[in-house]
Amino acid sequence: MNDLDLIKNDPWLEPYRSAIERRRQKALSREAALAGDGSLQSFASGHLYFGLHRNQGGWAMREWAPHALEIFLIGAFNDWQVREDFRFQRLEHGTWEIHLEEGAIKHQDHYKLLVRWDGGEGERIPAWSNRVVQDPETKVYDAQVWIPDQPHSWVHPLPDLSGFQPLIYEAHIGMATEEHRVGTYTEFREKVLPHVVRAGYNTLQLMAIQEHPYYGSFGYHVSSFFAASSRFGTPEELKELIDEAHSHGLAVIMDIVHSHAVKNEVEGLGRFDGDPAQFFHGNHRREHVAWDSLCFDYGKNEVSHFLLSNVNYWLSEYRFDGFRFDGVTSMLYYDHGLERDFNSYDFYFDGGQDEDAITYLSLANKMMQEIRPGAISIAEDMSGYPGLAVPISLGGVGFNYRLAMGTPDYWIKTIKERSDEEWNMPQIFHELTSKRADEKTVGYAESHDQALVGDKTIIFRLIDKEMYWHMNKGSQNLIVDRGVALHKMIRLITAATAGNGYLNFMGNEFGHPEWIDFPREGNGWSYQYARRQWTLIENQELRYHFLSDFDREMIRLIRQSGLYSASCNHVKSDQGDLVIAFERSGLLFVFNFHPSHSYTDYGFAVDAGRYITRLCTDQPEFGGFDRYDMKVVHRTSVERSFGLKQNLKLYIPSRTALVLQLQPIPRVR
Repeated sequence: MNDLDLIKNDPWLEPYRSAIERRRQKALSREAALAGDGSLQSFASGHLYFGLHRNQGGWAMREWAPHALEIFLIGAFNDWQVREDFRFQRLEHGTWEIHLEEGAIKHQDHYKLLVRWDGGEGERIPAWSNRVVQDPETKVYDAQVWIPDQPHSWVHPLPDLSGFQPLIYEAHIGMATEEHRVGTYTEFREKVLPHVVRAGYNTLQLMAIQEHPYYGSFGYHVSSFFAASSRFGTPEELKELIDEAHSHGLAVIMDIVHSHAVKNEVEGLGRFDGDPAQFFHGNHRREHVAWDSLCFDYGKNEVSHFLLSNVNYWLSEYRFDGFRFDGVTSMLYYDHGLERDFNSYDFYFDGGQDEDAITYLSLANKMMQEIRPGAISIAEDMSGYPGLAVPISLGGVGFNYRLAMGTPDYWIKTIKERSDEEWNMPQIFHELTSKRADEKTVGYAESHDQALVGDKTIIFRLIDKEMYWHMNKGSQNLIVDRGVALHKMIRLITAATAGNGYLNFMGNEFGHPEWIDFPREGNGWSYQYARRQWTLIENQELRYHFLSDFDREMIRLIRQSGLYSASCNHVKSDQGDLVIAFERSGLLFVFNFHPSHSYTDYGFAVDAGRYITRLCTDQPEFGGFDRYDMKVVHRTSVERSFGLKQNLKLYIPSRTALVLQLQPIPRVR
């Protein structure tokens, strides 16, 4: 391949060749400047130097604070008093260091820094702290010494990520419990992980892992980037969860937030050494206009060192298998993408792009593959930035997947604005299959975003208040029947057309009711909507388990067929009949979205042979009406007008999807 395959694969990018080449060269030059003759991983090893560490005969602690005049270590061990024997010494390049004798501090001691600068002082949690806890009574956050006598010993090997096709179960540890409280790493490992394994997903995506002072931020206002959130348990308990997931062959990836940081100054990096621009921009770009947070200055070597070390840390210390990078759109553009509709390539190359951020993302992706070959790297970008999931050497940014963020928005719009008879079949197929050919994508019908307060899950949009009264099997309700049928069809067609992977947020597979709303002042600090009601699928009198059972069989079929190794070939989109059909990886997918019309002997032009049915949404074990005979073997017949194809005639019940598989024709001896 030539060195700008990005343009070769998309000739419409030719007018922007110079910008693409400049960005690539900037990444290569920055790598050389930062890493020199060494590797990016060696450069990004700040977590091994900064922060608190045991050494021979005692302890060493270092922090970067170029504008500080004095720094003292304070904590329970010195009655939180400023003392000369706990004073840091200034080294070169704004680094501060302290050495302590054995016994000066101990495991689980609480501590902070007292930082003094020109014109002020303040208590600070160390930027490189790997453990931060909150006092349950005062609600004050402290760093905590974490050197357990029995650290976690890894037992299970890392999963093989070569040729991996991610089927992602997106989860939040805290809201994974059914009780009205914050769940824990251990509870998730014991109670939820087995559900993920049974459901057939091969990737676990954990949200809100990096420490954040406000639970209601969903983990997106990070304060301590190297600390696993203590509200869910200890570092060892998180490692046990990851280790056990690996024992089942699951990859474990983390939502990593490098797009912005919380404004907090004591808990976070807001004014760590007194300088508002230490980690962030010092001008009008410092504050994110929509997120009430702070924006990193990716052009600073020290910021790149901090964030790249953070990537290295989570991969090596916790053995995560990759990341979903949050808020990539916000990073790419000076205006965070808020003022753009992205209806022209000009919007990607008009000078409004933060090329320092693009460079950082490129280096982060390259380093990930150095550390963990095959590591999963997913970009959350709604702008459609070309080349995001293309290697740097070919002109891209180096992610190996991007989220198909337009799909859930399309489903919401369709459900809200169109009657069932108005659903546009050619448009649906086009929306689900239109992807950049040179970039891998992860498709999904809905994630956590679509259920946040003020919005609804797909099932709740379809059924709404009827869920409260008519989800029991004995109740007959047309709204519920419609909702259950369409929920299965929407998920199947989305998963079947997904580019190279599929994502589901925990509970959505079984139609978890209502929305997500974390405890906050506006809801009386209630956990009512910040939990998962797993007993709904355990109750055989309710219909929820139908959806869960269907999802499990759908995921199993995708895995068995290696679906994402093949392209999607269109067979039919009939607007009048509301029928869509396509082929992929030896499977024929047929969807009849019509609310009332079932079709007998409905013909499709397909390869000659016998077809057996692998999956049908109308099966009674999935809450259907049993209108389709799964045992029938369908045989094609010659149709002159079909050319090399033959005619496959099927009975397709209304609001039903079928998946059939071509069987090889026995050879006559």
